[in-house]
Amino acid sequence: MTGWTVEDMPPLTDRTVVVTGANSGLGLEGSKAFARKGATVVMACRSGDRGETAARDIRDAVPEATLDVRECDLADLSNVASFAEGLRDEYDAVDVLCNNAGVMAIPRSETADGFETQFGVNHLGHFALTGRLLPLLRAADGEARVVTQSSGAHEMGDIDFEDLQGERSYGKWSAYGQSKLANLLFAYELQRRLGNHGWDDVLSVACHPGYADTDLQFRGPREMGSTLRTAAMGLANAVLAQSAEQGALPMLYAATADDVIGGEYVGPGGLFDMRGPPEFQQSNAASRDEATAERLWAVSTDLTGVEYDFERA
Repeated sequence: MTGWTVEDMPPLTDRTVVVTGANSGLGLEGSKAFARKGATVVMACRSGDRGETAARDIRDAVPEATLDVRECDLADLSNVASFAEGLRDEYDAVDVLCNNAGVMAIPRSETADGFETQFGVNHLGHFALTGRLLPLLRAADGEARVVTQSSGAHEMGDIDFEDLQGERSYGKWSAYGQSKLANLLFAYELQRRLGNHGWDDVLSVACHPGYADTDLQFRGPREMGSTLRTAAMGLANAVLAQSAEQGALPMLYAATADDVIGGEYVGPGGLFDMRGPPEFQQSNAASRDEATAERLWAVSTDLTGVEYDFERA
């Protein structure tokens, strides 16, 4: 995949792609690339207004884009359920689901369902969404893919089953690391379960963007009210980060490349895995721990109330 770019993506005419967090950063750039290749892109956004603004930006660059902006607040499981129900009512199939949206290193807060926000949005919201869209993924004509966005920060994560919600002890970076490790455990366990049930036409793949210049880095400092930290993050992004367009490449590769077989981890292959063209990489040993993945799956099912029905979907 040396030097792989968006120009190497295959045509996506008659394909439906769902992208969470599609109104900014990696989600926006990914949506633009999918649209340019002819896909119908469902832009799943927490804010419908911001989603519509992003859609106008995409249409400026891709006038022929087919876009469907829909509200999907991963911090509210009832909203996730409504979003999924709307898709099931109006679409026959989903070919690609990009679990991309996320929050990073924010002060402790809780979702509408009482979950610590980073764990709730980054992992549980996507766990629930994927389960509810399972029938549409199975109905795809040909191969469907679930692409889950993780981070190199998974390496500092630990799944603390005794304090998943950070109620006894909370660190914004450790909570972020836990959520990103959970993303990988979920992606790999989903692939195992798909294989065990003979769903060879649905693949689960993980990816990470390296260090990309997006708004993700600014939310934490802004919520803390720290002008200094916000300015410092802006300087770091300007000096060290690659563009959001470049950062979206691993997600786009995982979603479309023909050598993906499921269970891979795709990230930028340049300096310290922070920038450059996409390549297959290895996540840490903790992310591959099957016992932890099975326990996390069971806990996630209990917390969200979403069960994956591989027999009926």
